[in-house]
Amino acid sequence: MLIRSVNQSDNKSLSVILREVLVEMKIPQKGSAYEDPELDNMFEAYQFPRSKYFVVEEDKKILGGAGISPLREGDINICELQKMYFHKTIRGRGIGQKLIEICLNFAVESGYEKCYIETMPNMINAQKLYLKKGFQYINAPLGNTGHSACPVWMIKKIR
Repeated sequence: MLIRSVNQSDNKSLSVILREVLVEMKIPQKGSAYEDPELDNMFEAYQFPRSKYFVVEEDKKILGGAGISPLREGDINICELQKMYFHKTIRGRGIGQKLIEICLNFAVESGYEKCYIETMPNMINAQKLYLKKGFQYINAPLGNTGHSACPVWMIKKIR
C-alpha cells in the first residue's frame, strides 16, 4: 500500500473510483461531492497554496484518497478535509486513520488552526473514525462548500 501526492496521470482513475464509491454509499448526486467539477481534474484542483491531495495506491491501482484545501468562503485558518473515499477492498485496514494523520500533518504545516469536514448520516464508520481522531460534531455548516446534501458537520482544532 502506497500513499502519495496525486499526479496528473491519476485524474482519470481517481474520478472513476471516487464516483464509484459515492454511488455505492448512496450519496445524492445533487448537492454532494459527486457533482464537484474538480472530480475530473483532481491534480489541477489541488495545485494551490495550502492544498494537497493524497492517493492510496495498491498494485499500481488507485483505490482512494483524501485532501486538504482552504474552506471555501470560510475563515482562512480553517481547512477542509475533502473527498476522503476508499474502494471497499481496502476499507477496514487502517488506511483511513493513516490518511487523516497525513492530511492533518499537512494542514498544521500549512498554518491552519482547525479542520472541518462534512459527511452523510449513513457513513457511520467514517464518523466513528473522525470522532476517534478528535473531530467533534457542530450544529451548522461552515463556509460554502456547495454540499447542501451533507447534513453532518464536524470540526477539529489542530493547533
